[in-house]
Amino acid sequence: MSGILIENIGQLIQVRQDPQKTGKSYCAGQEMDGLPVINNAWLYIREGLIDGFGPMETYPYREDIPVGTKIIDATGRCVFPSFCDCHTHIVFSGSREQEFSDKIRGLTYREIAARGGGILNSASLLQNTPEDELYRQTMERAKELIRFGTGAVEIKSGYGLTVEDEMKMLRVVRRIAEETPLTVKATFLGAHAVPEKYKGRQSEYVDLIVEKMIPQVAQENLAQYVDVFCETGFFTVADTERILTAALKHGLRPKVHANQMDFSGGVQTGVAYGAITVDHLEHTGPEEWDLLAGSDTMPVLLPGSTFYLDMDYAPAREMISRGLPIALASNYNPGSCPAGNLQFMMLLACLKMKMTPAEAVNAVTLNGAHAMDLSFNLGSIAVGKIGNVFITRPIPSYEYFIYAFTSPLVETTILNGKITEL
Repeated sequence: MSGILIENIGQLIQVRQDPQKTGKSYCAGQEMDGLPVINNAWLYIREGLIDGFGPMETYPYREDIPVGTKIIDATGRCVFPSFCDCHTHIVFSGSREQEFSDKIRGLTYREIAARGGGILNSASLLQNTPEDELYRQTMERAKELIRFGTGAVEIKSGYGLTVEDEMKMLRVVRRIAEETPLTVKATFLGAHAVPEKYKGRQSEYVDLIVEKMIPQVAQENLAQYVDVFCETGFFTVADTERILTAALKHGLRPKVHANQMDFSGGVQTGVAYGAITVDHLEHTGPEEWDLLAGSDTMPVLLPGSTFYLDMDYAPAREMISRGLPIALASNYNPGSCPAGNLQFMMLLACLKMKMTPAEAVNAVTLNGAHAMDLSFNLGSIAVGKIGNVFITRPIPSYEYFIYAFTSPLVETTILNGKITEL
């Protein structure tokens, strides 16, 4: 495999030592405001991996450039490690713009859901969509993410809500992993909503998840994680405990949608069951922060859905001051955040949650990788990591990438050591 040599880089962002050598795979608290950058830099990717980098005064290829190397002049440009979007729902069918209109007229998220909208609306659409068509629609969204600078993505099920349709969704996720250069992690989210046919019989639907769905997911190796929407009006703490117990029994690691609309107990349950992440967290306080600080669970904030639903934002500053790490993700989905651009999510994090640009970049790279068990391969510029980077258009600094949040600034994408053409 020929290499790629990028020279004269204006700023090389997120340069770190290999976490296998340092034992440090994410940053937390005050560390989040530290973003290592090399000005006027070079980067060499060989056989799909980062082989070397440094300032141009240490450039070793002035005369002897390896045969077959693709040389890219990045004068005036920034090079970032590709983003790691650790929370998405991009396998869905159709759209829900009517609910957007309902929201403008004053209906709440819960009211829309109670009328048969929300997740149940998407479930009905998905159940009537053939797998190949569902794959086609999802592939378009996957390509969109790549154009935005994302190189790794977690994708959830949760709009099937039957054994057959949940498996259909996860098969589509597997096809995305096989047919795109994205690094993909799959999450089974059968506990996303209670289907209409189980209304008033929620425990029976939990039985179906525990006794049928999770065993089949594990048997067919369709997911790495199991998630639960532990929230008022959705799944209770007791439901969540049953589902996560089954997940662990079958070798699947827990995740929890927690505390989006209320103090649901989702954070406490996630930490107790060793969840890799707890996500949303708009409603948290000292009890939740102290639990998270003493755990290995990564808090994931989703400002895009907070923005879209016009809710109060998660208390990022208080969480960071408590020494917590934070990851940011898009939550790309048809109902509460029909957008997957992490450039915009970082802007929201900075403006609405008062995170610094350095904290925001760390949250979508280093910490996002950790939130998907990918720290040793992705999330930073380090020798030995996979060559997933993107080159911006000419911009003065990495802060500009967030500041100019509607400008399409990704010029060249390199995934798995290859220039990606879409």
